[in-house]
Amino acid sequence: MPKDMAPGTVPWTIKGELILNCNCTVFCPCVVSLGAHPPTEGHCQAWSGIRIDEGQYGDVDLSGLNVGLFLEIPERMARGNWTAAAFIDERASDEAFEALEMIFSGQAKGTTGLFGMLVSTYLGAERAPITFETEGKERRLTVGKKIKGSVVPVEGHDPDKDIVATNTKYWMGADITVATATQGRVRAFGRVWDFDGRSAEICQIDWKGPGR
Repeated sequence: MPKDMAPGTVPWTIKGELILNCNCTVFCPCVVSLGAHPPTEGHCQAWSGIRIDEGQYGDVDLSGLNVGLFLEIPERMARGNWTAAAFIDERASDEAFEALEMIFSGQAKGTTGLFGMLVSTYLGAERAPITFETEGKERRLTVGKKIKGSVVPVEGHDPDKDIVATNTKYWMGADITVATATQGRVRAFGRVWDFDGRSAEICQIDWKGPGR
């Protein structure tokens, strides 16, 4: 960890895949409205998993680690007042844990810097055993006993091709695969959520900071 560099000045990159499942009954309108349209239920409750294939924070290697996110948004995404927490792979070194908390709390700026603007209640980061598995088109995330989820792409006219919203300005990435959750269970922070059959997203990520 660069001790002589202030938060928000350390160069960082993360490449990999993100999955997300929320309480929207159909595909999340935030993707195309950039958070200006309300979620289908008027509020957003979501879990997310990130598989880091390649990652660096300064000289700290983040490759091969997984991260889980807990998100609760009271109305339109763009209006802020989010509640958020991060679960960081128990395999992470102390330096990697600190780096990932910087990134996912928004302090490292760059792609995830919006967390610093939109999250009003940060519940912190904690270590957890996290697995992110892919079998065929199915992606599965397990975060200890807190999150257990599985998402699959929604089948299109050609079953061999995913339905993808392309060239968006969505913060996660330009191309978002339309998916659904076959399992979406959260038991954390006093919340009990079950979002089986609800909206999900799959995104190849290429994030960086501190600039965009």
